[in-house]
Amino acid sequence: MLQPYVAMMWQRILASALIKSNYVSSYKMTNQSISLIQSDRAETWQEILSDLITDPQELLRILKLNPDTSPYSLEALAQFPLKAPRPFVERIEKGNWHDPLLLQIWPSPFEENQADGFIADPLNEEEFNPVPGLLHKYQGRVLLTAAPHCAIHCRYCFRRHFDYRANSPSRARWEEAFAYIAADSSIEEVILSGGDPLAISDKQFHWLLQQLANIKALTTVRIHTRLPIVIPQRITSELLSCLNETRLRVVMVVHCNHYQELDSAVTAKFYTLADVGVTMLNQSVILKDVNDNAGALTDLNKALFQHNVLPYYLHMPDPVAGTGHFYVTDEHATQLIKKLHASLPGYLVPMLVRENPGERGKTRIA
Repeated sequence: MLQPYVAMMWQRILASALIKSNYVSSYKMTNQSISLIQSDRAETWQEILSDLITDPQELLRILKLNPDTSPYSLEALAQFPLKAPRPFVERIEKGNWHDPLLLQIWPSPFEENQADGFIADPLNEEEFNPVPGLLHKYQGRVLLTAAPHCAIHCRYCFRRHFDYRANSPSRARWEEAFAYIAADSSIEEVILSGGDPLAISDKQFHWLLQQLANIKALTTVRIHTRLPIVIPQRITSELLSCLNETRLRVVMVVHCNHYQELDSAVTAKFYTLADVGVTMLNQSVILKDVNDNAGALTDLNKALFQHNVLPYYLHMPDPVAGTGHFYVTDEHATQLIKKLHASLPGYLVPMLVRENPGERGKTRIA
C-alpha cells in the first residue's frame, strides 16, 4: 500500500515544482491529463502580432457563429486577407453576427458587388507619390508610409489596393524622402501612416523619428495609428521614452469607430501617452450598420473624452472597390451631426469630412 501513496506524493511534489517554475507541461494523475499554466507574464505586442487570426473558420469557432448564417467570401479573402488581433476579437460579442466590431473585419460576400463609382484608388494617391514611401497632397505637410502592413484588416480600408511593395523603402531609400522634406522649407509637419506606423519595431521607429527631428523646418510629427486600439500592448516603455525625448511636437490620431472597442487596457494606454506630452485625437469612419446612428457616436465621443482623447474627424467612407456595403449618404451623415450638436458640447462633435482628390485639404460636409 505504501508504493501507490509514495507515487501519489511524488506526483504532487512534481506538480508544485512545475507551477512554481512557470514551466509549461502536463502530467497524468488517475489517467486524467492536467495542464499546468505557464506564467502570468503578459504577452508582448510582437507575440500578439505574430499570432493574428487569419482563418475565418477559427474566428467562427471563437465567436460561436454558424457559417451557414452569414458565409464569407473567398474572393474577398484572396483580394484582402482576414487579419484580426486576439485582444480585439475578445471584445466581440459571441453569437452576434451584427456585432459592430465583427462587421468591420468579416470578409463579406457583399465585397464582391461592383458598385458604380467604387474604384481601387479613389483618392488618386499615385499622383502624389514623388518618391517611394512619401505622399505630398497638402500644403505644409507630407505623409510617410512608415510601414507596409497593419495589425488588423479593416474591410472598409481606403488603401486596401495601395501598392505598398513600391512604397516600403529600405533605410537607404528613406534618405530620398528625408532629402525631399528638407529641400522644402514649407513642410512643417510629417504624418506617419501606412499601413500602421506603430507596426514597426521600437528601434526602427526611434531611428525614423530621429531623422525627422534633424530636419530643421519640421515642428510636428503626427502618428495615425489603430494599434493602441487593437493591440494596446504596443505602447511600450521604449516607445513612450522615444516620444517623450523628441524635440518635435507629437500628435497621435488613433482610429476608433465604436465605443465597444474601448476597454480598460486601451484607455490605460491613453493616459500613459498623455503623460509624456502626446496630444491625443481620434478619427472615425462612419459605416453603415456599425456606427451610423447618433447613440453609438455619442457614446463613443463621450468615452473618448473621458479618457483624454478628443474627437477630431468623422470621415465619410471613401468609394473604394469592395466597400460599397459600408456606404452612407451625405444626407444621413449630416443629420447625425445635427443630432450630435443637439446633445453634445461642440468640442465633442467631430468634423464630418470627405477627402476629394486634388483638394488642398479635407472637405468639410457639415
